[in-house]
Amino acid sequence: MPVAVEIDNLVVRYGEKTAVDGLTLTVTGGTVTSVLGPNGAGKTTTVETLEGFRRPDSGAVRVLGLDPIADHDELMPRIGVMLQEGGAWSGVRALEMLRYVASLHAHPLDLPALVERLDLGTCGKTPYRRLSGGQKQRLSLALAIVGRPEIAFLDEPTTGLDPHGRREIWQLIRDLREDGVTVVLTTHAMDEAEQLSDQVHVLSAGKVIASGSPDALTDHGTKTLEDVYLALTAPPARETK
Repeated sequence: MPVAVEIDNLVVRYGEKTAVDGLTLTVTGGTVTSVLGPNGAGKTTTVETLEGFRRPDSGAVRVLGLDPIADHDELMPRIGVMLQEGGAWSGVRALEMLRYVASLHAHPLDLPALVERLDLGTCGKTPYRRLSGGQKQRLSLALAIVGRPEIAFLDEPTTGLDPHGRREIWQLIRDLREDGVTVVLTTHAMDEAEQLSDQVHVLSAGKVIASGSPDALTDHGTKTLEDVYLALTAPPARETK
C-alpha cells in the first residue's frame, strides 16, 4: 500500500527546548496509526508539523506526497484535523459550524446522516461554548471528517465521552479505515490504541522508542499494550545512597 506520511529526521524546537529530536517514521495509507507517549514526548508537535501548523527546524515531512508548508493550499482540502481543544468559534451553534465547514468542500458527507451518527441533533442549536466536553468532541470529529479527507489526524478523539460514546467513535474510525481513509491517532487510552491500530509508535523525549503492530508489541497478547507502554516510558529509578 502507498505511504501516506513520511517523516525523516524531524527536528522542531521552541527556543532552546527541542520538542522533536530526529524523529523518523512512516504511515501506510488506509491504516490506523496511533502515536503514543507521555506529556511532553513530542506527539502534538509532530502532528502539528504534519498538518502544516509548525515549520520544521530541520528534517523533512511529506503528507500524501506533499510538503505541508510549501504545498499547503493543495494539501489542506485532502486532510481532516481534529484538534484536542477548540476548532469552532465560541458563539457559533454546532450545526451552523458543521454546515459552514461542509460548504467549503466539493463533496461533503451527508449532513443528516453524520449528525445522527454522532448524536449531534440534540445540541445542534447550542452555542459551542455551552456544549459539554463530550459534545465538543463529537462536533470536532464531525468537522474533521465532513469533507471526506484522505487522511484524518485525530487528537484524543474520545476524551470526555462515556463508554457508549467511545465505542461509537471506535466503530466510526474502523469505518473510515474500511473506506480507505488513513487515520493518525494520538491518544493516552491504551485500550483504544490496542483495539484500533494497525501500527503503534511510542514517543519519548521527541524520539521514537518503539514501533510495531499491537500484536507484535504485546507478544501476541501475552501482555497488554498498557504494560508495554508503562515499561517503555517509566522514569529511571533514583539511585539510593
